[in-house]
Amino acid sequence: MAGESSTRRPLLGGAISTTFPVRFQDVSNIREVPDHQEVLVDPARDESLIFELLDLKGEVEDGGSALWFLRDVANEQDAGDNLVMEHSGTVELAGLRLGEAPALAGTAIARLAVSKGRQGREAQNIVRVYLANIRLKNAATDVVITAYEPLLINPLSESTQAVAAGPAVPAEQAGCLPMSEVFRLAVMNFNIHDWNLFNGSA
Repeated sequence: MAGESSTRRPLLGGAISTTFPVRFQDVSNIREVPDHQEVLVDPARDESLIFELLDLKGEVEDGGSALWFLRDVANEQDAGDNLVMEHSGTVELAGLRLGEAPALAGTAIARLAVSKGRQGREAQNIVRVYLANIRLKNAATDVVITAYEPLLINPLSESTQAVAAGPAVPAEQAGCLPMSEVFRLAVMNFNIHDWNLFNGSA
């Protein structure tokens, strides 16, 4: 797979960890990131990977939780009206167990048009969004992992400061792991080392 190396990386002070390519850099070195988030980017490809710990949304049913969070992301980015669903499902996590059973993550993948920062609709890029939701009911927490893969860069977008306008260069052509695989690695290898991160409830 183009020989790109991935490594296990500590997140949130080492309380959790997972695996993804070394090209993703911690955004908190550049700008402030909320305490409940880890944001990693590959500026050369305008790709990003976000890990969030949110209060458990008890009113959302397990089977549709990933789709619910994906719609929430789309609405936050003023893109709710152009969400095109591509896939949803469930995966079993390799390393994380909740009691006797392996943890499950609901997943959803969609295409949407989003603007960078405070830019308006005229500067929207077409991106594919991969989202996984791991429900930690014993810790009253929803873990949300989101990956953004640009498909088409708008000439008016701020993204053109880092990448060329037009269709994104395919990952394989750039010698990178495809974002679908980056997402799969990050979800499948997600692990918790310190349950005190969730205020000791576990």
